[in-house]
Amino acid sequence: MSPNRVRAVAVLACAAGAGLALLAAGRTWTHVTVVRPAPLPALNEAKTGAALLPWLSALALVALAGAGALLATRGLVRAAVGVLLVLSGFGLAAGALSKLGVATPAWPVLTALGGLLVAGSGVLTMVYGRAWPGMSARYERPAGTATAPRGEAQIWDALDRGEDPTQ
Repeated sequence: MSPNRVRAVAVLACAAGAGLALLAAGRTWTHVTVVRPAPLPALNEAKTGAALLPWLSALALVALAGAGALLATRGLVRAAVGVLLVLSGFGLAAGALSKLGVATPAWPVLTALGGLLVAGSGVLTMVYGRAWPGMSARYERPAGTATAPRGEAQIWDALDRGEDPTQ
């Protein structure tokens, strides 16, 4: 596969995994019944994955930001983003799987699956990330090429040439 396709797969897997983990962490994982003294009735509380493990949503948001960072970075910074994605992905999976006996299995399993997608995109980034292109600098003016026109006629001449006289 070409470097652009591998990058697209990594970014999409990261975004999909983070979105899946964020969605599943916000769903009801278990119901807790709190017994209260008579004559008060028992209180039935629904607990989401984010209520059971408050850091799940934060890790999913870190992974979602990492999907954008894969496009915006290059070199060692991109490799560091890959390591961060692996750690956050495995953190999501481990946290979700730790609650399997407590909660209904569907949402923790989906959270863990999302975490594994994020971790997989981090591994792809660490292995193939150096070959991926960075963001384009096509429309940026090279440093040191701008000369400021002095007079009004020079400003109009610069505009005629397509230059920006304000830089």
